[in-house]
Amino acid sequence: MSPRDLPVRRGLVIPGAELAESASRSGGPGGQHVNKTSTRVTLRWKLRDSDVLGPQQRRRLEATLASRITRAGELVVHASRHRSRSRNRELARERLAELVRQGLATRRSRMASRPTRASQRRRVGTKRHRARVKQERRPPGAEEW
Repeated sequence: MSPRDLPVRRGLVIPGAELAESASRSGGPGGQHVNKTSTRVTLRWKLRDSDVLGPQQRRRLEATLASRITRAGELVVHASRHRSRSRNRELARERLAELVRQGLATRRSRMASRPTRASQRRRVGTKRHRARVKQERRPPGAEEW
């Protein structure tokens, strides 16, 4: 594993050769330093051309991250929080890994459960109680109407 490689999770490492990094000027904290240096980091990963993903993983990522993927099939992440390029580079790498992790996560299917016998009895008991309370509120002889 090369130092440029990006570990996402066990069994999935994005090779550094598939990542394209660029730097540009950023706004935010830093004063004159920000105006003179390129500290904002943009990290691009060509999702559609990646050799790391299987077809099912690729389809899943394209579906879950559709709003973040460009027409060219790239997943783009920007980082400009810090004043130094190296810290922004690390932040961008963490964000990309987290996006891919979340995109590949499968949700458990919901198992239908049945109410317990005790909860059913409580529910029926409260219904009977409410009915009795309402019946007792009626004036005498109201059943004949």
